[in-house]
Amino acid sequence: MDSDILTADILESISDGVFTVDKDWKITSFNRAAEQITGVSRDKAIGQNCFEVFKSNMCESECPLRKTMESGSPVIDRAGFCLSAKGKRIPISVSTALLVDSDGTVLGGAETFRDLRELENLRQELAERRRQTGVVSKSPAMETIMAMLPAVSDSNASVLLVGETGTGKEVLARTIHEMSSRSEKPFVAVNCGALPENLLESELFGYRKGAFTGADRDKPGRFALAEGGTLLLDEIGEISQALQVKLLRVLQEREYEPLGGTKPVHTDVRILCATHRDLRELMEDGRFRQDLYYRINVITLDLPPLRKRREDIADLAETFLETAAAHSGKKIAGFTPAVFRLFYAYDWPGNIRELQNVIERAVVLTAAGVIDTDVLPRELQASPNMIQTKDLTDAPGSEPGELSVDETDDHADSVSSAAGAREKAERSCIIAGLEKNGWHRGRTAESLGMNKATLWRKMKKYGISGN
Repeated sequence: MDSDILTADILESISDGVFTVDKDWKITSFNRAAEQITGVSRDKAIGQNCFEVFKSNMCESECPLRKTMESGSPVIDRAGFCLSAKGKRIPISVSTALLVDSDGTVLGGAETFRDLRELENLRQELAERRRQTGVVSKSPAMETIMAMLPAVSDSNASVLLVGETGTGKEVLARTIHEMSSRSEKPFVAVNCGALPENLLESELFGYRKGAFTGADRDKPGRFALAEGGTLLLDEIGEISQALQVKLLRVLQEREYEPLGGTKPVHTDVRILCATHRDLRELMEDGRFRQDLYYRINVITLDLPPLRKRREDIADLAETFLETAAAHSGKKIAGFTPAVFRLFYAYDWPGNIRELQNVIERAVVLTAAGVIDTDVLPRELQASPNMIQTKDLTDAPGSEPGELSVDETDDHADSVSSAAGAREKAERSCIIAGLEKNGWHRGRTAESLGMNKATLWRKMKKYGISGN
């Protein structure tokens, strides 16, 4: 087959739009996907200036193709948008390259562009889902918190969120805000442990012009920025005794004085506090004021660590995967069963934040359509709660790849209680694999890292009928 014909066939079959131009910026080719994305037919496009057909926000000042023609260097995945023939805004990513002949003579340039509307819709859907649902959990360890959320959100009482680092205290605080009558007003969070005392005070209360050297204008603090809304003071246990006194006044009098100010400023802000430290212990040691403790501790919500709510691992993992895959532009069907075995055996010292980071890392590293164990961090693969298992396909009554946990392990009960969530995740993974492989059991089994007999048994177990 002639190589030019083969190249043309390939360009016609891909989903990315492709067009080429000569040195005068006239379009010399325009593939089928380019027609579909722009709404401009090939006959109308060829011979026209590229900027008259491909109406992009990059055309006038930051044209990627012009940059490539001038420098000889390609441009890869430049984000932007173009306008369709009907004037509809289409988000795209653009890549460019020089068009040269067999002798190396530059004939013009080539540009490919990817339609990102589906990706953008997915991002919006995920954002809307998070906005509507807030914190979702099926774990018994979260039942009390979930039951209290509506009443806590309707109240203006101070709330203290306690829990290990990474358990989702700020997410819960945002949910309380979004469910409250203050949801139309700002939510502002400040990490009290990340700033030195003098800077933290000015960050919270702001300052007036001339308060100190370099203060050449008034600057509002976080209380002013959160006016009418909610202010989260994260790591409240880290603030100094002096700042504790000033914060107590705000809680009691509902007013504060900016640095360098002479008049108190009234504030209408709901205060939520969060900490991973034991404030009672700090109070007994004289490092945290008793009166402030009881002011911020009207309602306490104690978030359990992830190792005590393993039932939520599958849903959290799938949510993080959707978000990370959407941001990366990758199409990833899910996780292999082996990944979930490691997830449920691991103790997650970094809690939900660590799970999110692990999945984001896996999405970056994977080249496959499903997340497998090879892209997981070493500490997960070396989890002490895991017992290595071999394929027991020929052993009667056994299920290959089931999670084995030492019965003397401290977490055996929590892993057992997560069995239902694990099975749901495994069922979803199998269905995703079947759909990706056109319901071909052989290819699906291979992609999931199991043999066909095992896949068939699991399909029967989960009530999955072949198409």
